[in-house]
Amino acid sequence: MVGGGIAGATAALHLAELGIKVDLIEKKDSLVSGPPICHLHAGGNLYREISVEQCLDLLHQSIESVRLYPHTLNRRPTLIVVPNSDGGDPEALLPRLEQIRSAYQQLVDQDPRNCVLGQPEQYFKLYSKAELVALKHHKQPLKPESYDEWVIPFAQHADLDSIKYPVVAVNEYGWSVFRIAASAMLVLENSPQCHVRVNTRLVNMNWADDQWHLCLEQHQAGEVTKVEQSYDYVINACGFETGIVDDLAQAPRVRMVEFKAAYVTKWQSNTQQWPEVIFHGPRGTENGMAQLTPYANSVFQLHGMTKDITLFDDGLVCNSSVSSQPKLPSRLEHKITTGWSESARIERSNKAIKHMSRFVPSYDSAVEFGTPLFGAQQIPGKDETLRAADVSFAGQHYARVEVVKGSSALEAVKKIAEHWHLASNVDLSVEDAHPHVLSLTEEQVVAKAKLLAKQRGYPQELAEVYGY
Repeated sequence: MVGGGIAGATAALHLAELGIKVDLIEKKDSLVSGPPICHLHAGGNLYREISVEQCLDLLHQSIESVRLYPHTLNRRPTLIVVPNSDGGDPEALLPRLEQIRSAYQQLVDQDPRNCVLGQPEQYFKLYSKAELVALKHHKQPLKPESYDEWVIPFAQHADLDSIKYPVVAVNEYGWSVFRIAASAMLVLENSPQCHVRVNTRLVNMNWADDQWHLCLEQHQAGEVTKVEQSYDYVINACGFETGIVDDLAQAPRVRMVEFKAAYVTKWQSNTQQWPEVIFHGPRGTENGMAQLTPYANSVFQLHGMTKDITLFDDGLVCNSSVSSQPKLPSRLEHKITTGWSESARIERSNKAIKHMSRFVPSYDSAVEFGTPLFGAQQIPGKDETLRAADVSFAGQHYARVEVVKGSSALEAVKKIAEHWHLASNVDLSVEDAHPHVLSLTEEQVVAKAKLLAKQRGYPQELAEVYGY
């Protein structure tokens, strides 16, 4: 398994739980430390442009991912808002929401363990302007549970005259990347079936005598050791660098890579529990989508789909005819390898705050609160709107886990195990197939997640449980 992000770590965990011996090769010193994950996408409601089929795929994959990683959710609703500055019609969202709710009901009917997003009949709720105005006069309880209780802060602080109606509240929950990392690491680091090789880089590979022969470089204490190792199968789970391994394997593939960033802010004057809020807008324009993602202690993550906030000039690139690896501009590669300058971090964070305050005026008092969550995301093929993707196969015993959203990772490795006939127990339930990860307690996961957040330079609030 080459690559220890959410795709590689989840795939290694699944195979190890099935009793398959796996070497997990990761060039960094820790697992699941790639692009930011903040949202489960259980229904794909953030993306108006994707098909219903992709939404239903994301729903199914998200439910299975929650069952695999039960201590990673932040259970609070998401509000989908269409501002007056956007050309969309919120009524157009409703038929798709009904289809998703119906599909969720069927999944719960098939297996009650799929009921991880609340009751299907309560998957979403609509709000008129009059209903929101009425909620402005309510006081939010300390532990909100109902949609109405979660919507109170939005009703009190959002500019209700600047948006179209209805506003949709939907049970698309938050997903903690630090608690995902903690869950995977707690299992893999103690698994007799998985050898975790961090600080290890793949430098060459070739197929001979019915095996893959890999040349690895292990970096430790300033020294580099070369290791030759042979494997029956190779799974490429290298995220935005998947094309590098494709080139080594001589398995060409068309793909894109996009660099994006989200910004960590603190709204000190806030005393309420917010839902996530999505203000739709045309991508890449000054009115691009604004996303407010809440965490503990009034820490919020912001996206702004403009080129001076979350998106970047030349941040979406395709591969060339001579390589399967798309080439990002050097200034963006530098951000990935070296990090951000303080001036760039502050400038973009403040622009994100200003963008959000267009819709929530009192948010202008928020301040930037540390290192952005950033990274590059692969998109297999040529459709930049693709969000539900999983796996592709090429050549001899070579597969690529090509997830765009982290919730697709389990689906990808299940397809690999079935395609290669790696185990006879592939039809087990998520719970029965993963006894070690399901034995973790919330306390274990949160403690490890807080440690990871601190080590990676992020506020511990991003690792804490938020919601009900």
